[in-house]
Amino acid sequence: MYTKTTKDIKVTVLPHYMGDQSEPEENRYFWAYTIQVENHGKETVQLLNRYWHITDGLGRSQEVRGSGVVGAQPVLKPGEAFEYTSGVPLQTPNGIMVGEYEMVGEQGNKLQVAVPAFSLDSPFGMSRPN
Repeated sequence: MYTKTTKDIKVTVLPHYMGDQSEPEENRYFWAYTIQVENHGKETVQLLNRYWHITDGLGRSQEVRGSGVVGAQPVLKPGEAFEYTSGVPLQTPNGIMVGEYEMVGEQGNKLQVAVPAFSLDSPFGMSRPN
């Protein structure tokens, strides 16, 4: 489990290798990751956009930007949390992801919330962690 807090917004990530959806002999590896975003602040915030930097085990990287997460732009009142699960495919048996969410407060103030770097490891990867 990986956790990071940015200005009262806590992001927790739990990645999981999906062996049943992977085909190692074809260099296709798939991970699901569950993310919980918690608002520990005093004002309501909305998640507007996401950004991911994904690096595979060979050092090849890609960037992904988009609106919201899993088709939603959740609004979190103080004390509320939003959880979702998504996935990522790679051509190598390991990798790493890191990202951020663009959020906006009820007063219109924008906030960049860090998503902690998290390791994507499979049983077929190298013995050292990312």
